[in-house]
Amino acid sequence: MNREVNDNIQTTHRSPHPPGSILLEEKEKKTIALQKHVAKKIKQTCSCSPEKAKDTIFGFLPVLRWLPKYRLKEYLLGDAMSGLIVGILLVPQSIAYSLLANQEPVYGLYTSFFACIIYFLMGTSKHIHVGIFGVLCLMVGEVVDRELQAAGYATLEGHGSHSLDDLIGNETLNNNQTSTMTCDKSCYAIRVGATVTFVAGVYQVLMGIFQVGFVSVYLSDSLLSGFATGASFTILTSQVKYLLGLSIPRANGIGSSIYTWIYIFQNIHLTNICDLVTSILCLLVLIPTKELNECFKSKLKAPIPVELFVVVGATLASHFGHLKENYGSSIAGEIPTGFLMPKPPEWNLVPNVALGALSIAIIGFAITVSLSEMFAKKHGYEVKANQEMYAIGFCNIIPSFFYCFTTSAALAKTLVKESTGCKTQVSGIMTSLVILLVLLVIAPLFYSLQKCVLGVITIVNLRGALKKFLDLPKMWKVNKIDTVIWLVTMFSSAVISTELGLLIGIAFSMLCVIVRSQTSISTLLGRVEASEIYESLDVYQNLNTTKGIQVFRFEAPLYYVNKKSFKSALYKHVGVDPVLVASAEKKAAKKKEKLKKQEGSPAEVETCLHLYQDQMPLHSLVIDCSAIQFIDTAGLNTLKEILKDYNGIGIRVLLAQCNMSVRNSLRNGDYFKKEEGTMAFYSIHQAVQFALYAQEQTDDCVNGSAV
Repeated sequence: MNREVNDNIQTTHRSPHPPGSILLEEKEKKTIALQKHVAKKIKQTCSCSPEKAKDTIFGFLPVLRWLPKYRLKEYLLGDAMSGLIVGILLVPQSIAYSLLANQEPVYGLYTSFFACIIYFLMGTSKHIHVGIFGVLCLMVGEVVDRELQAAGYATLEGHGSHSLDDLIGNETLNNNQTSTMTCDKSCYAIRVGATVTFVAGVYQVLMGIFQVGFVSVYLSDSLLSGFATGASFTILTSQVKYLLGLSIPRANGIGSSIYTWIYIFQNIHLTNICDLVTSILCLLVLIPTKELNECFKSKLKAPIPVELFVVVGATLASHFGHLKENYGSSIAGEIPTGFLMPKPPEWNLVPNVALGALSIAIIGFAITVSLSEMFAKKHGYEVKANQEMYAIGFCNIIPSFFYCFTTSAALAKTLVKESTGCKTQVSGIMTSLVILLVLLVIAPLFYSLQKCVLGVITIVNLRGALKKFLDLPKMWKVNKIDTVIWLVTMFSSAVISTELGLLIGIAFSMLCVIVRSQTSISTLLGRVEASEIYESLDVYQNLNTTKGIQVFRFEAPLYYVNKKSFKSALYKHVGVDPVLVASAEKKAAKKKEKLKKQEGSPAEVETCLHLYQDQMPLHSLVIDCSAIQFIDTAGLNTLKEILKDYNGIGIRVLLAQCNMSVRNSLRNGDYFKKEEGTMAFYSIHQAVQFALYAQEQTDDCVNGSAV
């Protein structure tokens, strides 16, 4: 049977509804037995048909859907140009960011190559570039360094410079450590990096399967921005030793950045002058050119590939100037051509890296999904967030078998792709072809490239994150809480550690949500002249109020956290605490009984009581529930207490503008009981009109009784 519902829900008033009542009829809800519902879902899931198989395959590999529709003449030139330019920019960055991940340069090239191809097959965004991202490289590098220390490589500086015999001969290694060593430091580092990447990819695929993308809700823009800026400081700190040509241990754990600076100043007298001069010259070339690219990006068809020019020039200078032999400058070393045979991750390392991989996975998918949705909205097409999680997950799982480390979308290179005419994911294939050419032919030519040049390239690419400090005044004006979240996340990521900084930022952000709900806005409302609109008396002037009626608004969910603040705010604004009033009435009644028994005039007490009741400023209270998103059991009980207390002193409580969720909670929680006289209305004005109508009826009854 359908149920008829009106604006006065389960009222005890027997009089006809006042004029203007709204009559609504709820739709009949069909109830399906749980067993039938589960059986239907299982049948739908397990059933197979050619159409369903096709949709599944096309959904998993979106390239099969859009590539046959590719407009060759319209799209190819833009995709080829953007892919070529990004590839040229990516080569030196891939080599440079390998140092962040504590890996050999060639592994950065492998990572960029495979990520572009897999995202081409599985991604749904036409514009984002998936590849090496500085913050993730840093996080991978921290896990790798921790495992290197645990395996006994802590005292050995440099990649691949010590053989297994050297390691076994080192007095710091114990039997357990030497038994786990089957390769040199470089080999073990990439095994750890690949294992971290595999585990992070598995996490991301599981997030897609279980559709837990809601986790990204807790990573607000201010939190991610603060985390990126804080991590940028850590990246900068880790690269300073290359700029100065120092050989110092890599600090790890809490306060690693502080310890790194201590090591730097302790060894500053050992600075390699050749590396220092090279770093200064590269900075003087890169920074102005990058700024010119930024200033004239609207006029330039493509950004100037200054990084490539610097790498080529520095490599030639190092090679022909014999900088390593003459001045002891640190160089990239041999970069082999071709590919290594695939190898599975080290399964015994999975428990060690599982926790570190989780934070890497969350950051990776959050950045990828947010960037893909941002550019899709800008260019008017749709991306599937769930498929993006699958794509980025397999961009980590599959390459982990080919000596790669973790990837995600990268904002800077995505902007370059967009500005240079990218139309589809084919641009990524062009980028991978450029990297393939380097891997097969050109890579050995980078043998003499100084590491300080790679450090300079990494630091210069941090400009965007570090410039966020210039936005702080504007951010403070817009939202002070977001600014505080940004600062807390930034400082904790920079000073404490990258992983803990992220956790601290998330915890602080959630704490701010709780505090906001506890310190929610509440106000009394007044009616705008000649309208049915009610606004805050604290904000607007010349609003009309109705004598004997108060309209109260609470702008937050009503639940266990803020139930006390709701009550105190209500009593404060309305000016009537029903508990105190009831207590005063009881005391007056007791006094009356006492005076009756004594000699004196009971008429005096009766007069006092009547005067007290006449001074009562309120006969009706309207609670505007439009800004209350939901209520829980504690909130429902609070409303019941308020209703009971105010009814006890003769004040009518009316609710207005409750959303469907709140109405259902009230109805299911037995708030609308016939004996209570509870009322709910679809608008504030209706509630006020009813309060006036009901008070007139009450006054007529009182006057009639008096007559």
